[in-house]
Amino acid sequence: MAKEEPQSISRDLQELQKKLSLLIDSFQNNSKLPRHSRISLDSDDGVSRLGSAGSKVVAFMKSPVGQYLDSHPFLAFTLLVFIVMSAVPVGFFLLIVVLTTLAALLGVIILEGLVISVGGLSLLCILCGLGFVSLAMSGMMIASYVVVSSLISCWFSPRPLTQQNTSCDFLPAVKSADFEGLYQE
Repeated sequence: MAKEEPQSISRDLQELQKKLSLLIDSFQNNSKLPRHSRISLDSDDGVSRLGSAGSKVVAFMKSPVGQYLDSHPFLAFTLLVFIVMSAVPVGFFLLIVVLTTLAALLGVIILEGLVISVGGLSLLCILCGLGFVSLAMSGMMIASYVVVSSLISCWFSPRPLTQQNTSCDFLPAVKSADFEGLYQE
């Protein structure tokens, strides 16, 4: 009985293999793709029958990496899934890089505007302070000019020396009798 079981298993495997090959043939025959567009990478000329896939794909499939991936379909599928899944994080990273660059440029513009605004306000404050100082200095200079010119005109006036008003008092002489009628109680 031990000899009969391996024969039945091998018969079952042969039947499954025949059914699988018939199923594959039926898929290929019922396919909507034209015969020249079907990809068969089992032979060397299968690469040349890619049709309109492009010369870059043909060149890649003829390269040693393409031949290796052709002989290892699970690895090729894993690489394809990795590339597709890594496209989203790489895209987000590139988006963040672009947004960061734009923000930095905008930040430089904002920083430059802030520096110009602060500098402009500082200049305005300095100019207002200088205006106040120049007004005060010109007032002091005019007052000192009036005082000095009055003193010089008093000291060097061509008056006769016999006059008793030598104190350079410019106010008219007021007698005490003039004030007697003002403050009566």
